Formats: sequence, structure tokens, C-alpha cells
Amino acid sequence: MVLTRKNLDWWCERGILALVLGMLVFAPLAFGAVDAWSFLVVQVVAAVVFVLWGVRLWLNPRGRLLWPPLAWVVLAFMIYAVARYFTADIEYIARLETIQVLLFGGLFFAALNNLRGQEEISAVSGTLIVLGTGIACYAVAQMMHHSNHVWNQISPYTGRASGTYISPNNLSCLLAMLLPLALAYLLVGKVHIVTRILLIYAALAMAAGLAVTFSRGGWLAAAAGIFLLLGILLGHGNHRLKAVLLLVVLLAGGGFMISHYLSKTVTYMRRVETPEGNGGLVMIDASAGSRLLLWQAAGRMWADNPWFGVGPAHYDYRFREYRPEAMQGRPDRVHNDYLNLLADWGTVGGVIVLAGLGFFVGWLKKTWPHVRREENDFGTGQSNRFAFFLGATGGLAALAVHSLMDFNLHVPANALVGVTLLGLLASNARYATERFWFRPGPALKLAISTALGVVVIYLVAQAWRLDGEARWLARAETQPLFSPERSAALEWAFSCEPKNFETAYKIGECFRRQSLDGGDKSTALGQKALDWYAQAIRLNPHDAYSYLRTGMCLDWLGRRREAEPAYRAAEARDPNGNYLVAAVGWHYVQTGDYAAAQEWFTRALKLGGKDNDIARNYQAICESKLAEKASGRPQLPSDY
Repeated sequence: MVLTRKNLDWWCERGILALVLGMLVFAPLAFGAVDAWSFLVVQVVAAVVFVLWGVRLWLNPRGRLLWPPLAWVVLAFMIYAVARYFTADIEYIARLETIQVLLFGGLFFAALNNLRGQEEISAVSGTLIVLGTGIACYAVAQMMHHSNHVWNQISPYTGRASGTYISPNNLSCLLAMLLPLALAYLLVGKVHIVTRILLIYAALAMAAGLAVTFSRGGWLAAAAGIFLLLGILLGHGNHRLKAVLLLVVLLAGGGFMISHYLSKTVTYMRRVETPEGNGGLVMIDASAGSRLLLWQAAGRMWADNPWFGVGPAHYDYRFREYRPEAMQGRPDRVHNDYLNLLADWGTVGGVIVLAGLGFFVGWLKKTWPHVRREENDFGTGQSNRFAFFLGATGGLAALAVHSLMDFNLHVPANALVGVTLLGLLASNARYATERFWFRPGPALKLAISTALGVVVIYLVAQAWRLDGEARWLARAETQPLFSPERSAALEWAFSCEPKNFETAYKIGECFRRQSLDGGDKSTALGQKALDWYAQAIRLNPHDAYSYLRTGMCLDWLGRRREAEPAYRAAEARDPNGNYLVAAVGWHYVQTGDYAAAQEWFTRALKLGGKDNDIARNYQAICESKLAEKASGRPQLPSDY
């Protein structure tokens, strides 16, 4: 077979489709691609997609690009992300977040311009529906076997199924996006009767998988997407009866499942309560209070940094400064993607995204009658184009609702599904008008190819760099805690990625702990620890614990006067952290100021309750020492 430019273009197009489908399948199966190794796979595959797209630009001289208004918004946010990266306080995490923005933005454009054909859209839809069905069945099997094993790992969410994810909430979001897609093809898709029967099984499996996640946010999101879908169909004579029947089935089936199955499970009973004096079941969100505290902290961050936010992915690392007294855990994200956006990216980022939402909804309305044309022309009411439009709209609506209660846009697998649906849905603008088509000339092709080439080189270089770091970090985890072997592996990881402050901190911890038992080498090891803590502080000036460990190390080395500023800096960065407050009390014990130490331990106990053993034990020592000082008689053994 002679390879012509047309044949090569076709193979590149098929290659892009295959790679995108591979990412869509791999990412959810690999724990949601939240681990470094799995996201690196996605990163490299995405780079290959961009290479093939760049080749296609030159293979087809008469090829056209589709550029709807939403494309300008996506491009604007990508440019803003790069600019914000260069001004971020913590380079390492800002870079990782910017990589994700560039990757998902690039995939949006790739899907928009390479997968917009009906055959490609059907392939993506079918793959996603099969994927959702398989993962849902796995989740149901987990629940039936009372297992919290996820492949070779253990999920901490006992009593709740998570499928191939670690968190059930992440699985519930995926199923909430895919269930409307399956229902849309079932109700209005132009498919074979056998396929329609399989779609019934797929929808039932996904509904069951969603149920056993016990994610109330997922249930609400799925309901929003499905009711939007059915609400649209109720307004159309071709589909009104089917929509009513499905609505009745959903309500009856949901009620039966709750009364005969869910209500008898321990997990369900824990997650719903019957208030006194109320005979009906009322949902009580046990985490609503903690989420509210996280949202309030995000609001304060935004108020202090209104225009550009605290920085890409900085929320978790700035949280301790804004920590409420009642919140002692590490939040990771805001558990509300919209507030997370404002906290991290500020008003500028929020306005760009809001503009995108406006353009998207506006063009959905304009595209609507043109998408339905095929359905009306044939008179049967069956149309795969119409089915995808409805299903993808319902799926994205579910994602938007779930983002009010969680951070699924920061789970790569779910973000990948959402971006792909968004890109394919945005391509429907071509049915409404020809204004967004254009044929690029050589200069524009060169500019686009250059941009794609820069992104590809950057993604591959970063993947190589981060892969080396990930390998050495994994090796360090296999070594004894704080051992010389662990510190050596961590130093190799730091040589691969010299911007990771957490690695520098861990190396400092190794040397500090080795210094405690170092004998003649204690001072040298302690100084090494101080050097690594200084490195961590330089890379992340907001980390309270690098300052805290610096102070503790100086105390151990007998340099207590130098330690005082380090403790003050640590306390300023985490004023309500119960462990840190107790550690400051420990410092005053070392200096012999038991009255001051007792005040710090009392505050630590107030913050941490009875779980703070350090504060409770040392407070007893302080009380004895103060009583001894007041009475002149020893209260503790002489060797205590």
C-alpha cells in the first residue's frame, strides 16, 4: 500500500483517537491517575497526541480548524496559568498545576479539532459507557464481598465501594457523568435493539455502582444530570412518553433500593439520621461542618489575595495560616472547585472561567435547534448526534453540581473525561454557523506547530525529570525510617527534582533523627539537618514545620537563643495547629520556663482535645515542676 498524504493524515487521526481512548480508559483504572506514575503516563501519551495533531496540520493542505468562542477562553486561562506560575511563591507545586492546565487545555483543542466526527464521537461515547459499566460492576462486587481492596491497594473508606478509585466520591462523580450519557443513547440514540438492551444493563450497573459509593454529593450530581436530561425530553413529543416512563422507573427503583437494601446497611444508617420528633429520614452531612470551615478559609485567602489568589495549587500549603481552631487535619483542596478556583487563581481566574461558562451555555442554546434537525428530519426521534448532545450536557451538569461539594476537577481521570466531553460538545457549534471555521495558512500553521512543539518538549522533559524523582522517592519508602539509606535515596530524588521542598524537609528529618543518636557526629548531623531545613524554607516560605524542626534542631544542639525566632516564625504560619503549639511548649520546657510552657500546652489541649499526648504529658511535668519550685520540695524523681 502506497502511503499518500491523505493516508498518513487518516492514520494520524486514528492514532489520536486511539490514544485519547487509551487515556480515558487508563486514567480511571489507575486509581484516577492521582499518583505521580499514572499521571506521568497520561502526560506522555498526551504529548504524543499533540505531535500527531501537529503532523496533521501539514499533511492536509485543505484542512480546517474549528475555533468557537469557548476556545478563546480556554487559551486565555492557559496563558494566565503560565504567567501566574512565574509569580508563584512555591515553584514546584505551581509547576505541577500548570502542567495539568496545559495538558487538559491542549486535549480540549485536540478533541475539538480531531475527534469531532460522528464516528469518533460514537467511539468515545461507547468506550466511556463500557468503562463506566465495568468499574461500576467492580464496585458492586467490592460491596458484596465487603472488601475495600482496590487492585493492590487498600481504600480507607470501609463500608463504601470505590471501584478502581481510592475515594468513593471520585467514583461517584465519574458515574454521575456517564449515567446521563448511557440514558441518552438508550432513549434517543439510533442504535440496534441489542445495543439498546446492553445500554439498559449498563445504566442499571452504573446506577447500582453509584448507590454503593454512598456519596451523597454523587447522588445529587447524578440526579441533577438525569433530571436535566429528562426535563428536556419531557418538552418533546417524540420522547415525552419514554421520559415519563424512565422517571417513574427511577423513582420507584430508587425507593425500592433504599427501603429494601440501603436502609439495612450500616454505612447508610451512619450517613443518615432521624432527628427526634421527626418521623422521616433527613440527610445529615457529617462533613458539612468541616467543609464549611474549609470554605471559610478559602474565602479569607481570596479576601487577602483578591486579584490573583494565593497561587496555583497553593491552598493546601497556605491553609495552616488560615486554619480554624476546630480543623486540625490537612485538607488538600477546598472541597468546592469554585472556591478553590478563587483561592488559588483569584478574581482574574474566576472571571475567565465565568466567561467560559457563559459562552458555553449561550452556544448550547444556539446549537440546540441545529443538533435536533437530524432527529426531526427522519421523524423517528432517534439520533446519535442528539443523544450525545443530551448525554454530554447532562454529564457536564452533573460534574458542575458535584464540584460544589468536592474537588473532582483536580482528579485527573475525571477532569480528562470532563474535558473530552466539553471539547466534543463545543464542536457542535459547527452545526449552527460556519463563522468559526477557518483554513490556516503556512504562517499560522507554523505558529500552531511551534506552540505544540514547545508544549510537547516541556511535557516530555518534565515527565523525565519527575519520573526520576518518583523512582527514588519510591525507593526511599522501602528503606528503614530515618536511616542513612533513606536519606541517601531522598538526596538522589532531590538531585532529580531540586525544587521539591517536601523532599528537602524529609532529608532534614532523617539527619535530625540521626543526630539524636549520632554520638560524636551529632553536631555535624544536626548541622546537615539545619542546612536541609533552610533549603526547604527557601523553596516553600509558607511551611511552618520546616521552621519548627529548625528550632527543635537548634534546641538539641544547645543553641536555644537562635531557636526562638524559628519557633516564632513557625507559630505565625500555623497559629492554630495543636501539634505545633505543643512543640512550642516543648521548647520552653527545654529552656526551663515551665510557666510559659504550661500556657502553650493548655492551648494545645484546647485545640487538639485529649488526643494530644505530647501536650498532656508535658503539662503534667510542668505542673510538678512549678509545684516543686513553689514548695521547695521535689515532686518528681531525681532522674526524671
